[in-house]
Amino acid sequence: MGMTGRTIDVLFSEETIAARVNEIAKQIAADRPDDLMVIAILKGSFMFAADLLRALHREGLEPQVEFMMLSSYGTNTTSSGIVKIIRDIDTDVAGRSVLIIDDILESGRTLAFARRLTQDRGAKEVKVAVLLDKPGKRKAEIEADIVGFSCADVFVVGYGMDAAHAYRQLPFVGVVTG
Repeated sequence: MGMTGRTIDVLFSEETIAARVNEIAKQIAADRPDDLMVIAILKGSFMFAADLLRALHREGLEPQVEFMMLSSYGTNTTSSGIVKIIRDIDTDVAGRSVLIIDDILESGRTLAFARRLTQDRGAKEVKVAVLLDKPGKRKAEIEADIVGFSCADVFVVGYGMDAAHAYRQLPFVGVVTG
């Protein structure tokens, strides 16, 4: 039971996530991306991006980091289908390897939009890394290049993901059950 009075069951523990993030960093580093730029999609990816960037540093990579804020959810728990750029990146991606990091690939609309936008801006290569993949909810033609965990069709919170701006601070991914 948390401060909100709700019960949250742990789906992926802090330790499980940390181990997987290190594996993902090794996978990315093994490809030796050229002139890597990481674009973290705010707000939900902030914990995953921060942990993955530290793990990439331990693997010897020195990516440039940018942030993009896109929205297709508003305050609802289901995607509206319309993606809006709330905050764009400041750096030119032309000719660079880009890794887009997001918390979850669900409908795919937001990440398909971000990938297409980055490709249209001339990036040499665009890969997508997500902590969670919910393939059952896909509405857009997109698959992540790197997936932390496949996730059941449940509404998850924690590790940067929220429900009406709550639960982002949790160090694990959980499901609100009561």
